[in-house]
Amino acid sequence: MVRLEKNNQTQSPLLTINGRFLSQRLTGVQRYALEIVEGLDNLLQHERKYPSLKAKIIAPNQSNLELNLGTITTTRTSGRGPLWDQFTLPYQAEGVLLSLCNMGPVFTANQIICIHDLNYLIAPDSYRPAFRAYYRLVQPLIARNAARVVTVSSFSARTLSNYDFCPLDKITIIPNGHEHAKRWQPLRSQYYSLNTNHRPFVFALGSRARHKNIDILFSIAKELDLLGLDLLVAGGSDELFSVIRSKDVPPNVHMLGFVTDDDLAALYKTAFCLAFPSITEGFGLPALEALALGCPVVASNTPSLFEVCGDAALFADPTSPRSWLDQIRRLRTEPELIQTLRAQGFNQAGRFSWEKSANLYLQLVKSIL
Repeated sequence: MVRLEKNNQTQSPLLTINGRFLSQRLTGVQRYALEIVEGLDNLLQHERKYPSLKAKIIAPNQSNLELNLGTITTTRTSGRGPLWDQFTLPYQAEGVLLSLCNMGPVFTANQIICIHDLNYLIAPDSYRPAFRAYYRLVQPLIARNAARVVTVSSFSARTLSNYDFCPLDKITIIPNGHEHAKRWQPLRSQYYSLNTNHRPFVFALGSRARHKNIDILFSIAKELDLLGLDLLVAGGSDELFSVIRSKDVPPNVHMLGFVTDDDLAALYKTAFCLAFPSITEGFGLPALEALALGCPVVASNTPSLFEVCGDAALFADPTSPRSWLDQIRRLRTEPELIQTLRAQGFNQAGRFSWEKSANLYLQLVKSIL
């Protein structure tokens, strides 16, 4: 168990950051951790009110992601996976432990744990049985033992409470930010010229996870073709085509495979719209990125996406292909609506800031120290 020595008045307060995310594939959850840690590092470099706070990252040796830090140090240790979480990290950690990616040690009381969503309970078919079993067993215990639980939306907070992970008064909502998308360089991307030499296209981010619901867009691809629109899907794999036979794949559907951040920026900026048909999301970072870069958004009418998009998007029923077609057709026939959504999107994205979120974490750490 991690304990803070309170009887040593000369010892600086300590913050240990769970760095397992540095060894994981970069998705929205890992993006959140990267941005929060860099935000904390920036705040600690300029912190006057609490200058004695010392922070370090403990990470597995097999780390793929890199951080540009000025004051937070990084220590690499042996081990990997759940065993590293439960046995290596707790004995290396000092002071308050900050775990930003859904998982951490079970029996660490001085821990702030960020649980982004409970999609493995809401949409279990999207996850492998072993993953579901481990999270079902471990995550509720972490939430109950932690000093504080953080999540990214009011919807996720209510979900954690409804599933009896912890009471609402133990939860702090600290959402994603948008600034990272503005640092991307679309001019470096091969897709930047799509708006001049390609038909207008609906953009989507693909995944084999069923709750991402990409197949609903495939089901209206032929109708999109009649509207003069292509469908471009980034990420995922060709297995996404399993919902329609290969001989029936409309010619206006294009799978892009892996794309870089600069590619994403170019696709957001040149797309007719982003279609985001998830059945459930803890937050919905791609929708926020699109808003920040001036891309109109058609999103599922789910609670978290209402929080993220506000009045700056159109919403469709994630169970109704006709609803998606109607909203995209509306954009096609009302060009003035596109301009309105773009203006509202910039304002809406500005409400979500990594700097503000990092400051909320710093205040939370101080309250525990």
